[in-house]
Amino acid sequence: MIVFRGRVVLPDVAEPTPRDVVVEDGRIASIEEVRADRELSVGDRIIALADDEVLLPGLVDTHVHVNEPGRTEWEGFATATRAAAAGGVTTLVDMPLNSIPATTSVEALEVKRAAAEGQCFVDVGFWGGAVPGNLADLAPLTEAGVVGFKCFLLDSGVAEFPPLSDAELEAAAAELRRLQVPLIVHAEDAEQIADPAGPGYADFLASRPGPSEGDAVARLVEVAEATGCLIHVVHVSGAEALDVLAAHPGVLSAETCPHYLTLTDADVDDDATEFKCCPPIRTRSHQDRLWAALRDGTLRCVVSDHSPATADLKLTGDFRTAWGGIASLQLGLALVWTEARARGIGLSEVVTWMATRPAELVRFGHKGRIAVGGDADLVVFAPDERWTIDAPALEHRNPVSPYHGREVTGRVRSTWLAGNRIEPDDEPRGRLLRRKPL
Repeated sequence: MIVFRGRVVLPDVAEPTPRDVVVEDGRIASIEEVRADRELSVGDRIIALADDEVLLPGLVDTHVHVNEPGRTEWEGFATATRAAAAGGVTTLVDMPLNSIPATTSVEALEVKRAAAEGQCFVDVGFWGGAVPGNLADLAPLTEAGVVGFKCFLLDSGVAEFPPLSDAELEAAAAELRRLQVPLIVHAEDAEQIADPAGPGYADFLASRPGPSEGDAVARLVEVAEATGCLIHVVHVSGAEALDVLAAHPGVLSAETCPHYLTLTDADVDDDATEFKCCPPIRTRSHQDRLWAALRDGTLRCVVSDHSPATADLKLTGDFRTAWGGIASLQLGLALVWTEARARGIGLSEVVTWMATRPAELVRFGHKGRIAVGGDADLVVFAPDERWTIDAPALEHRNPVSPYHGREVTGRVRSTWLAGNRIEPDDEPRGRLLRRKPL
C-alpha cells in the first residue's frame, strides 16, 4: 500500500483538496480525509507531498505520432514514452501514420505492437487508419482493439496514408457507427489549400486560410448527422471551425493543441520553420477564441499532436519545404498551465481538458481522473515552479522545438504508472492497451 498525502486535484472539485490517496495493487483503493494516525504494515509507505506540490491524475494524450517502425529516427516508442512520463503523460495513443506500415490493417497493427513491446514507459493505445480501399479492415481492426480511426480530407503529407473522398468518408462513418467507435478527422478543405507563394511564414499562413477549416467541419456535421457516427475534429486552430462547432452543439466533438493556445503568428519569424504545423498557428484573436471555446465546452480536449521530425527535415528555413509538425509531448502541461493561469483558469479545468476528457474519448474510463477503482496513474506537480525550456535537455529524440528558451510555470516532479514511480533507468512497465468493446 502507498498513501499519497497532500493537495489533490479531484473530479468536479474546483481547488486542490487535502486528501490521503490510498493505492493498492496499482489501483486507487480509497480517497480519504488526511489521517495522521494511519496504521501501516511492513512495506507500506506514505508519499508526503511538499507544500508547493499537488497530485494530479496522469495526463492522457490521444494525439501522438510515435513514427515507429519505419521512421524511428523521427521519434520511437522508447523516447516518446520517456518524454511523456517526464511531462506527466501516463497514457498516450499513437497515430496510425507516419509509421511504415501505416496502421490500416490488423497485420500492420501487429507489426507496430511488436515494435512497441518492451519499450514503453507509459501505457500506449493505438488508432487505426481509414484510407481508400480499407473499409473491410475497419471491423477486424476494431476487434483487435484499436480505439478508433483517423482519416484525412486532404493530402496527409505521406504517400502511404491518402485522404478519403466524400463517398469514402460517408461509407467509413456509417461503418464506424455500426462498430461504435469514433472517427477522428484532419479537417481542412483541399480546394482552398494552395502552395505558398513564397518561403516565409506569411505566405504559408495565407496558403491555409481559416475558412478551409470551417468548411471542412461543416461537411463533417453533414456526415455525422446522416450516419450517427461519433466524429471528432482534431487540432482545431481557428475561429471559423469554432463557429461551425458552436452552431451545431453535440453533433461533433473537437480538440485543440498547446501550440495554438500558446503561440501566435507574431511569435514566428519568416524563416523559423520549427513553428510549421498544419493547420497553421494563427493570430491572437483566434487564440482567444480557442480559450473561450474550451471554457464553454465547444472544444473538449487539449492534446499535443506531437509530430516530430529530424532537424534536416524541419529546419530548412523555407515553409514550403519544411516538415509540418511540432514536438511538445513533454511540454504540454507546463505550456497550457502557464497560459491558463495567466487567464485566471484553474488547474482543475486544465486536468479536465488534458486527462479526463481525452480518456473518455478513447473509452479508457479507468484513467484520467483520481477516483476509487481507477488506475493509480499519478503526477506530482509543482504549479508555481518557474523554469526555462532547453530543447536539447528534453527526452524527445530530436532537439527541435519552437519553445526553446521560453520560460514556463509548473513542473512535473514525479510520475507514477499503476502505483510505480517511472524512472528513466528502470525497465519499461507500460502496457499496450486495447479499447474495451461495448
